Amino acid sequence: MAGEIYLTQAGYEKLVNELENLKTVKRRALSKAVGEARSHGDISENAEYDAAKDAQAHNEKQIMELEDKLARVRILDKDMPSDEVLIGATVKLKDMDTDEELEYTLVSELEADYNQAKISVSSPVGQGLLGHKENEIAEIKIPAGVLKYKIIKISR
Repeated sequence: MAGEIYLTQAGYEKLVNELENLKTVKRRALSKAVGEARSHGDISENAEYDAAKDAQAHNEKQIMELEDKLARVRILDKDMPSDEVLIGATVKLKDMDTDEELEYTLVSELEADYNQAKISVSSPVGQGLLGHKENEIAEIKIPAGVLKYKIIKISR
Protein backbone atom coordinates (compact mmCIF):
# COMPACT_ATOMS: atom_id res chain seq x y z
CA MET A 1 0.00 0.00 0.00
CA ALA A 2 1.33 3.42 1.01
CA GLY A 3 4.54 4.39 2.78
CA GLU A 4 5.53 4.62 6.40
CA ILE A 5 3.04 5.24 9.19
CA TYR A 6 4.23 7.29 12.15
CA LEU A 7 2.77 6.40 15.54
CA THR A 8 3.45 7.09 19.17
CA GLN A 9 4.36 4.10 21.32
CA ALA A 10 0.82 4.17 22.79
CA GLY A 11 -0.74 4.24 19.32
CA TYR A 12 1.41 1.30 18.22
CA GLU A 13 0.45 -0.73 21.30
CA LYS A 14 -3.23 0.03 20.71
CA LEU A 15 -3.00 -1.37 17.16
CA VAL A 16 -1.13 -4.46 18.36
CA ASN A 17 -3.81 -5.12 21.01
CA GLU A 18 -6.59 -4.59 18.47
CA LEU A 19 -4.93 -7.08 16.10
CA GLU A 20 -4.50 -9.63 18.87
CA ASN A 21 -8.20 -9.30 19.79
CA LEU A 22 -9.27 -9.77 16.16
CA LYS A 23 -7.04 -12.84 15.76
CA THR A 24 -8.08 -14.58 18.96
CA VAL A 25 -11.34 -13.51 20.59
CA LYS A 26 -13.27 -12.30 17.55
CA ARG A 27 -11.97 -15.01 15.20
CA ARG A 28 -13.04 -17.74 17.65
CA ALA A 29 -16.48 -16.19 18.18
CA LEU A 30 -17.09 -15.88 14.44
CA SER A 31 -15.95 -19.43 13.78
CA LYS A 32 -18.39 -20.64 16.43
CA ALA A 33 -21.19 -18.57 14.84
CA VAL A 34 -20.48 -20.11 11.42
CA GLY A 35 -20.57 -23.60 12.95
CA GLU A 36 -23.88 -22.93 14.70
CA ALA A 37 -25.44 -21.49 11.55
CA ARG A 38 -24.22 -24.48 9.54
CA SER A 39 -25.94 -26.84 11.98
CA HIS A 40 -29.32 -25.27 11.19
CA GLY A 41 -29.61 -27.22 7.98
CA ASP A 42 -29.27 -26.44 4.28
CA ILE A 43 -26.61 -23.72 3.93
CA SER A 44 -27.73 -22.76 0.41
CA GLU A 45 -30.80 -20.97 1.82
CA ASN A 46 -29.47 -20.07 5.26
CA ALA A 47 -29.26 -16.28 5.77
CA GLU A 48 -27.73 -16.75 9.22
CA TYR A 49 -24.89 -18.77 7.69
CA ASP A 50 -24.32 -16.16 4.96
CA ALA A 51 -24.22 -13.36 7.55
CA ALA A 52 -21.76 -15.29 9.73
CA LYS A 53 -19.49 -15.99 6.74
CA ASP A 54 -19.61 -12.31 5.73
CA ALA A 55 -18.67 -11.24 9.27
CA GLN A 56 -15.84 -13.77 9.25
CA ALA A 57 -14.54 -12.44 5.91
CA HIS A 58 -14.74 -8.85 7.20
CA ASN A 59 -12.74 -9.82 10.30
CA GLU A 60 -10.04 -11.46 8.16
CA LYS A 61 -9.87 -8.33 6.00
CA GLN A 62 -9.42 -6.16 9.13
CA ILE A 63 -6.63 -8.48 10.30
CA MET A 64 -4.82 -8.19 6.96
CA GLU A 65 -5.15 -4.38 6.97
CA LEU A 66 -3.82 -4.08 10.52
CA GLU A 67 -0.91 -6.42 9.78
CA ASP A 68 -0.06 -4.27 6.74
CA LYS A 69 -0.16 -1.07 8.80
CA LEU A 70 1.93 -2.56 11.60
CA ALA A 71 4.52 -3.71 9.08
CA ARG A 72 4.96 -0.08 7.96
CA VAL A 73 4.95 1.59 11.40
CA ARG A 74 7.75 3.84 12.57
CA ILE A 75 7.51 4.77 16.21
CA LEU A 76 8.12 8.45 16.92
CA ASP A 77 11.39 9.22 18.65
CA LYS A 78 10.90 10.90 22.02
CA ASP A 79 14.13 12.84 21.46
CA MET A 80 12.80 14.81 18.49
CA PRO A 81 13.51 18.55 18.67
CA SER A 82 10.88 20.54 20.55
CA ASP A 83 11.62 23.94 19.01
CA GLU A 84 9.53 23.20 15.91
CA VAL A 85 6.02 21.84 15.38
CA LEU A 86 6.44 18.24 14.17
CA ILE A 87 4.36 15.09 14.40
CA GLY A 88 4.15 14.03 18.04
CA ALA A 89 4.39 17.59 19.37
CA THR A 90 1.88 19.10 21.75
CA VAL A 91 1.23 22.69 20.75
CA LYS A 92 -0.34 25.41 22.86
CA LEU A 93 -1.96 28.04 20.64
CA LYS A 94 -3.68 31.38 20.96
CA ASP A 95 -6.46 32.13 18.51
CA MET A 96 -5.64 35.65 17.31
CA ASP A 97 -9.30 36.46 16.58
CA THR A 98 -10.90 35.25 19.83
CA ASP A 99 -7.93 35.23 22.26
CA GLU A 100 -8.95 31.65 23.13
CA GLU A 101 -6.11 29.32 24.08
CA LEU A 102 -6.08 25.81 22.60
CA GLU A 103 -3.81 22.82 22.94
CA TYR A 104 -3.43 20.06 20.35
CA THR A 105 -1.18 17.06 19.93
CA LEU A 106 -0.25 16.37 16.31
CA VAL A 107 -0.51 12.68 15.45
CA SER A 108 -0.99 10.40 12.45
CA GLU A 109 -4.44 9.83 10.97
CA LEU A 110 -4.66 6.48 12.79
CA GLU A 111 -4.32 8.15 16.21
CA ALA A 112 -6.37 11.29 15.55
CA ASP A 113 -9.15 11.85 18.08
CA TYR A 114 -10.57 15.35 18.31
CA ASN A 115 -12.22 14.59 21.67
CA GLN A 116 -8.74 14.00 23.11
CA ALA A 117 -7.29 17.05 21.32
CA LYS A 118 -5.26 14.82 18.99
CA ILE A 119 -5.34 16.15 15.44
CA SER A 120 -3.93 14.57 12.32
CA VAL A 121 -0.90 16.12 10.66
CA SER A 122 -2.76 15.65 7.38
CA SER A 123 -5.72 17.79 8.53
CA PRO A 124 -5.77 21.43 7.38
CA VAL A 125 -4.92 22.70 10.89
CA GLY A 126 -2.25 20.04 11.40
CA GLN A 127 -0.62 20.80 8.05
CA GLY A 128 -0.79 24.52 8.73
CA LEU A 129 1.03 24.18 12.06
CA LEU A 130 3.85 21.91 10.87
CA GLY A 131 7.26 23.54 10.73
CA HIS A 132 6.35 26.62 12.78
CA LYS A 133 8.26 27.67 15.89
CA GLU A 134 7.26 29.29 19.18
CA ASN A 135 5.96 32.89 18.95
CA GLU A 136 5.28 32.55 15.22
CA ILE A 137 1.84 33.16 13.79
CA ALA A 138 0.41 30.40 11.63
CA GLU A 139 -2.20 31.43 9.08
CA ILE A 140 -4.17 28.35 8.14
CA LYS A 141 -6.62 28.25 5.24
CA ILE A 142 -9.69 26.16 5.99
CA PRO A 143 -12.96 25.88 4.03
CA ALA A 144 -14.61 28.46 6.33
CA GLY A 145 -11.83 31.05 5.93
CA VAL A 146 -8.45 31.64 7.54
CA LEU A 147 -7.43 30.78 11.11
CA LYS A 148 -4.65 32.75 12.78
CA TYR A 149 -2.88 31.04 15.66
CA LYS A 150 0.08 32.29 17.66
CA ILE A 151 2.23 29.38 18.80
CA ILE A 152 2.74 29.87 22.52
CA LYS A 153 4.50 26.65 23.48
CA ILE A 154 5.74 23.43 21.85
CA SER A 155 6.39 20.35 23.95
CA ARG A 156 6.93 16.61 23.51
